[in-house]
Amino acid sequence: MNPNLLRQARKLQEQLARIQDELGNETVSGTAGSGAVTVTLDGHGKLRSIKLSAQAVDPQDVETLEDLIGIAFRDAQAKAAELSAQRMGPLAGGLGLPGL
Repeated sequence: MNPNLLRQARKLQEQLARIQDELGNETVSGTAGSGAVTVTLDGHGKLRSIKLSAQAVDPQDVETLEDLIGIAFRDAQAKAAELSAQRMGPLAGGLGLPGL
């Protein structure tokens, strides 16, 4: 096997590990209900926190709160995926392989 290719593969693997570590330390937030619900995830998409404003909590309307939490979570997930794609994108180009 080409030693140069192996060296490139090791370098990319190290960069990938570094980026994965960095993503775990970054956060993204998704919101719903004009900020009534905020969900914060790390760069891997793991839940860090949920913040609810007092206006979001209506004991007579729990369904709306549930919906707002789901919307905020999906918003945060999309942002986490975008962050990951931004960080990983340059690595795919560094391989020099078709289709990556």
